[in-house]
Amino acid sequence: MTDWKAIGVGALINAVLTIILFLSFFPLFFLGPLIGGFLVAYLNSGYENYGNMDERDGVVDGALSGIIGGIIIGLLFLLGFGAISAIIGLIFTEIGLIAGTITLLVGLVITVLSVFLGAILGAIGGFIGVIVKRNEY
Repeated sequence: MTDWKAIGVGALINAVLTIILFLSFFPLFFLGPLIGGFLVAYLNSGYENYGNMDERDGVVDGALSGIIGGIIIGLLFLLGFGAISAIIGLIFTEIGLIAGTITLLVGLVITVLSVFLGAILGAIGGFIGVIVKRNEY
């Protein structure tokens, strides 16, 4: 059973950790979706008896948190760099047009990659979260 509050928390943690780890130490950026997916499955309160949890539920919930987290990352990238390209566009009209187009294309590529990687890594984290939660009970 899907717990949307846990998915929202996992997606936000996914996005925040991915951005922080991407900016501070690039090779560890993949930990954001893994931890987000793990927390979604671990915090899922949709079951009374955790021994009956199925790995597929954790995979689906983790993938959902990874997709939502990837969309958040893409939107933050587009909005953040979109403002910079708008300022450049006001100062230099022709350079701003090129910068805006490049920013949009790069933002779309980053969004698609974030959603794809977030879904896969979130699903893996959800799988691990279900196994850990089930073994506790």
